Amino acid sequence: MTGPITGLDAVRNAKVTVVEVGPRDGLQNEAARIETADKVEFVNLLSAAGLPVIEVSSFVSPKWVPNLADAQEVFARIECRPGTSYTALVPNREGLDRAIASGVTEVAIFAAASETFSRKNINRSIDESMAEYREVCRRAGDASVRVRGYLSTAFGCPYEGTVPVAAVLTRTRQLLDLGVFEVSVSDTIGIAHPGQVGDVLHAMQQHIEDGHIALHFHDTRGTALANVLAGLLAGVRTFDASAGGLGGCPFAPGAAGNLATNDLIYMLDGLGVVTNVSLDRLDEATDFIGSRLDHDLPSRYVQARRARRATP
Repeated sequence: MTGPITGLDAVRNAKVTVVEVGPRDGLQNEAARIETADKVEFVNLLSAAGLPVIEVSSFVSPKWVPNLADAQEVFARIECRPGTSYTALVPNREGLDRAIASGVTEVAIFAAASETFSRKNINRSIDESMAEYREVCRRAGDASVRVRGYLSTAFGCPYEGTVPVAAVLTRTRQLLDLGVFEVSVSDTIGIAHPGQVGDVLHAMQQHIEDGHIALHFHDTRGTALANVLAGLLAGVRTFDASAGGLGGCPFAPGAAGNLATNDLIYMLDGLGVVTNVSLDRLDEATDFIGSRLDHDLPSRYVQARRARRATP
């Protein structure tokens, strides 16, 4: 039997937003020291590749994330491209104030769908974190700063195991009620599979309007691209990814972490999806940051390109 796969015609020519999280989520736990100038160049190269949203850094206390202690300097030195959003993660009101002082016009907050993960990750209950974020969103609104939300452990928790879909829906609606424009539903431990993605999205779409949900996958078990495809077919049009697959999975040492932007763009290009991201220019950014690391990048596309170059 030959012919197109049922449903894929629906995504051809669809416009998808890729949120590049490599400079923040990718670099925050790297063992190698990345100089500020190299972070700036990395962001500038990603801008040149046409990434519409780049998460540049985090205004978390340097005590907790020393690799991103130079967030303010990085923001001061990057070359902002018209049409590109340069965002930062903020954990609280103090982080928001630092971001605003740095000229940041879009920030992200992060909550969890499972109670144990929330307490271990940010030392607060979910309700306590939501109370803090209510004030963050209010102050951000007063400063005309847009707020995005992350919802961790939406497909499974390293401590509690299965996370009920009802909990994911409840916490997503809480974040939206606070005023975030979008919630990135996140597979923190890379456990999601396409069937689960479809089920979660179907349940959420009964209560949440289209356009408010993004997806953030890890490739720990090799299912990230399949999960993206499931999300596409369900109508999601925003996906997070990290250049070269930067950023490991902290709950599965040695395993792949973030979905690689290169792998994602290669697949989306093949599907005829519109991203306006240049894969060749993205490769330049990836090669640059890869040369500053002490390990190979896990992106399958990057590895295949390297192998092709090495073939006589």
